[in-house]
Amino acid sequence: MFLSNLTELTMSQGYRRFFRVVPALSDALRAENYRIRHEVYCRELGFEAERPEGLEADAFDDQSVHCLVQSVANGQYVGCARLVLVDPERPHASLPFEISCEATLDRSIIDPMRVDRSRIAEISRLAVIGSYRRRQGEQGKAISLSDDDFGTPNRPRQPYLALAVYLGLISLARHYGITTLFVLTERRLALNLSRLGVRVETIGGEIEHRGIRLPSMMSVDEIIGGMNFLVRALFEVISREVKDGLDASGQDAVRAKHHPLL
Repeated sequence: MFLSNLTELTMSQGYRRFFRVVPALSDALRAENYRIRHEVYCRELGFEAERPEGLEADAFDDQSVHCLVQSVANGQYVGCARLVLVDPERPHASLPFEISCEATLDRSIIDPMRVDRSRIAEISRLAVIGSYRRRQGEQGKAISLSDDDFGTPNRPRQPYLALAVYLGLISLARHYGITTLFVLTERRLALNLSRLGVRVETIGGEIEHRGIRLPSMMSVDEIIGGMNFLVRALFEVISREVKDGLDASGQDAVRAKHHPLL
């Protein structure tokens, strides 16, 4: 396994040298999230039209919780992602993937409209600024986990930034009582997430969405329970950062809005 080739620092110690996860729950921090998205999705990748205000946002942001990854060295926010929750006031309103994949979802595997929708969410809008996507030829692509992220047996490397984004979302999902996560993913990303012990289950046919994507789902409990001790240690560090950020922002009211029984 890639984790057998460790430097003297553990994964969590190495992560803390470079990055921290910050829940983006204030207007100012959400603006940082939208700014990164605009830089990546609009200016770098051309997925969306550029906006005069330099912020990329959509109708699902109001029902989402967002997180940022910050550089310890200079305080710059370098990565972001969001967790789209079901709006409790419109519980049967579709999440983004339900709209994109309406014709391709295999509802014999799961029908998102027939589960407890307060316990589901969608991962989306993952972005890392171009100067931190350092692999040769990767500056023009969105964030992913690839074989190169882990280095080679002689020169191992830990993908701290990509892991920080994903584990920050998992921590937010756990905090908000989410049990099932949906995501539109490349086949390659699903394979590489499996290297972290994450079982990604395809739940429908592929669609064209900024490339070929597959609707997939993951169990939050399975992800956390399947972590090896090194990833789990990193997850606990990031979970503390997320909890501290949530506590500082007084977000219990937001949590109660979405899950009043928690």
